[in-house]
Amino acid sequence: MPNRALVTGITGQDGSYLAELLLEKGYEVHGIVRRSSTVTRSRIDHLRSYESGKDQRLFLHYGDLADSVRLVKLLYELQPDEIYNLAAQSHVRVSFDIPEYTADVTGLGAGRILEAIKESGIGKKVRFYQASSSEMFGKVQEVPQTETTPFWPRSPYYGLFACSGILFNHESPRRGESFVTRKITRSAARIKAGIETKLILGNLDSKRDWGYAKEYVEGMWRMLQQDEPDDYVLATNETHTIREFLDVAFDRVDLDWKDFVEFDKRFLRPAEVDLLIGDYSKAKEKLGWEPKTRMNALAGLMVDADLADAKTEADRRAL
Repeated sequence: MPNRALVTGITGQDGSYLAELLLEKGYEVHGIVRRSSTVTRSRIDHLRSYESGKDQRLFLHYGDLADSVRLVKLLYELQPDEIYNLAAQSHVRVSFDIPEYTADVTGLGAGRILEAIKESGIGKKVRFYQASSSEMFGKVQEVPQTETTPFWPRSPYYGLFACSGILFNHESPRRGESFVTRKITRSAARIKAGIETKLILGNLDSKRDWGYAKEYVEGMWRMLQQDEPDDYVLATNETHTIREFLDVAFDRVDLDWKDFVEFDKRFLRPAEVDLLIGDYSKAKEKLGWEPKTRMNALAGLMVDADLADAKTEADRRAL
């Protein structure tokens, strides 16, 4: 019988890449999706062949991290070997606009899953991965940041195989269009195609550690294959400004971003994190994981994907 994994946030950037990886490794994959009047599963549409037929190994279940009863029932019924909690309200700017919802889903949601693991009686067999964020370091106390950089939270869930992956910014063509990297690559492509004429951004001097999401989900999987649970930073140990990302993205389409980018203070964060750079040496030593795709290549592959989409839209408009 194949290993069985449960993935929350399966329709997101990381969830879709993780589902791909697990299916390639022969897993049976179960995903939790929220019920809504509009279907937003475009990132996993290419996996629908696994939902039926002889090789059915992808199953979607309605649920919500705010519904603890549903979580307990699902875990009891599915008896998963691995749980990956990737569901969250992940946009930093939006978190300031809807703080109560963000705290409920991103914070308490993880606690509800851990409680559900206990209540469903699967604590001794299951391995749990929690998607954490480099934003937790906030006003950083040391550079680069590692697994021991303050903070150091205490947890009532010792005894469970639970790992926290502290992932620095990880991007891809599947990144949401409201995130700055995707805003840049999408606009560069659409400006080149004649669909848009300008791009409005906030702070161009913020420094970020950008990696490729498809590689980071393998790091998640490797964490749950270890003999003992532990926390790991996944990063590139390189930092680049948004200006640098603009340089690479617009150069890919033979344009100068300074001719098209405008500043608007409304796009500034209420509390800016100026510098994030992660030290992945522990992941390299213990997991055998290291990033392969650096910022220049990452921006290039994102622009290329958005160029293809922009060309399709431009052709459709021309009809």
